[in-house]
Amino acid sequence: MNIEQAQLQRADRLIWATIAATATIVFAASVIGSFHIGWASFLKAGIACSLLIAAGWFYRTVRKDPRPAAALTSTAQIITFAMAGAPLSYIAASAALPLWDATYMAWDRDIGFDWLALLAVMNAHPALHVIFAFAYSSFALQTTVVAIALAVTGHLLRLRVFIMSFMITTFVTIAISAAMPAQGVWGHLHLSTEDYPAIAPVTQSLHLPIFHGLRDGTLRLLVGNGAEGIITFPSLHTALGVLFMLALWPVKYLRWVAALLNIVMIAATPIDGGHYFSDVIAGTAIAVLCWIAVGRAFGANHDLRAPQTRPISAPSIVPEMVAVTAAGHGSHALDSPRPETRASVS
Repeated sequence: MNIEQAQLQRADRLIWATIAATATIVFAASVIGSFHIGWASFLKAGIACSLLIAAGWFYRTVRKDPRPAAALTSTAQIITFAMAGAPLSYIAASAALPLWDATYMAWDRDIGFDWLALLAVMNAHPALHVIFAFAYSSFALQTTVVAIALAVTGHLLRLRVFIMSFMITTFVTIAISAAMPAQGVWGHLHLSTEDYPAIAPVTQSLHLPIFHGLRDGTLRLLVGNGAEGIITFPSLHTALGVLFMLALWPVKYLRWVAALLNIVMIAATPIDGGHYFSDVIAGTAIAVLCWIAVGRAFGANHDLRAPQTRPISAPSIVPEMVAVTAAGHGSHALDSPRPETRASVS
């Protein structure tokens, strides 16, 4: 086994261990706490992940083709973590500590950000808002594209860094949101559709019944499929937009597309996500720090070179299955390099 293979195996073990720990916490909350799990909401994702893991095992051990193995297994890891991470955010919100909305709004004023003025601009230019809303809603698709693109291009260690950074960033944002909770701009300013008649922001007040139900104890159901995003500060959407850009930067034909799309997605976060501008700043900082920390932990920051790949042969039908399956579960090709293929991450 060469050094790179050992790195990849260690990274995969750590990723699966982290997912297992997350799922254990969620399960424990249903056993010793007041929560209960809606098992049916995890069924489709569970079946999809089982198939992906089995296919990944086949390509890793039978075909010995690391690229499709990485794409399949990594997609399963992302879906599995998403199914466990959403309930974890629900558990954290149930701490029901005092709301920080007034503080975040004051911070925005201190740095000169006028949220209502931005809403007025979006409402005055509905065609522009359509573009922003599309970018904001591209989260699940981008997650799938990152997994497949990094596997196809042989950036196998970078793919693991992305997944682990995704998970650590999620943990950090959940922890901070529990200690410094906020309901978001829509609830804090008591906005209604009369305030923005020309546009339909993506989130608006969809999460508020869940958020307040978790805080007052009337909601104790943990679900996978169908869970709402309830984190305000820091913005997880912003953090993941930054991670998407960092992950895809070495992929020549996706670099600038990813940068443009995610800059627009981050710009859409205040209106379409109901976030304060301070949420965006905090999310950006957390993403960058987690990316650097995970890269160092995985021994990847020193290697900035593109992987040494051999020509890709006829494409497999498996990558198409990966894309369809992952996109379908909201989480959100491949041909083999030689064993000595190098992976990189910045």
